[in-house]
Amino acid sequence: MDSEKAMDSPETDHSPTPSTPTRGMFYQLQIVLIVAFILATLFTAWTPASLLPGNLSERFAQVLAFQATETAAYPTPTARPRPLIGLVVGHWDDNTKDPGAVCADGLTELEINQAIATLVKQELVDQGFDVDLLREFDQKLQGYRALTLVSIHADSCEYINDEATGFKVAAALSNQYPERASRLTACIKDRYSRATGLAYHASTVTNDMTSYHAFDEIDSNTNAVIIEVGFLNLDRQILTKGQDKIAKGISDGILCYIRNEDISSPEQP
Repeated sequence: MDSEKAMDSPETDHSPTPSTPTRGMFYQLQIVLIVAFILATLFTAWTPASLLPGNLSERFAQVLAFQATETAAYPTPTARPRPLIGLVVGHWDDNTKDPGAVCADGLTELEINQAIATLVKQELVDQGFDVDLLREFDQKLQGYRALTLVSIHADSCEYINDEATGFKVAAALSNQYPERASRLTACIKDRYSRATGLAYHASTVTNDMTSYHAFDEIDSNTNAVIIEVGFLNLDRQILTKGQDKIAKGISDGILCYIRNEDISSPEQP
């Protein structure tokens, strides 16, 4: 009898109190309501149609496209400009139609000038420079700025005498920087004679060379010379068959000046 009372006694009843599950359910309900409220607030900015999966994908695509556009709006890095050198191809002018000296067999000075200038350009481009091939009366010559400008010409195809062989180089008579003009001339004379074996023909440097029209057109800071690469008569062999040597002589002379090389040591970098 006492055992039955003990079993019926509330003091021995270990079942959970009803308040515990009620409290837990209420807390979870609060969390659900809060989350639902936040989601409803976020989606208020979207139109009803945008709740559809297709429109939602379009919105994401638009956002990604906008980001891509914004990124592309920033300027992309560009390569640093390379030093510039100008080469005038003597008598290359579509207006005057003047080919320069013309030989009996039809060979023209212009052909020689173009071939040599093209080779010089390639030599200098290989050395890391940008090179402009300019016409005789190119509009770009007005105020032209470069490290240097060299105008390439060839001499007469007529037989003058046995002394009419070799090359010549000249700068402007009036030059704002005579020491620079003198050095450029000396560099080209030295390197050209070494590369070609031709002698410097100083006695035939003319006023047409020292007063060459481009000298007055280019920027005063652009050091310039004109070179007569040889006589189309007695020097014809090297002018037609040894153009690589001629081009090397001119390009080496330009590099000698730009790199401030020792004129007596052409192999020095």
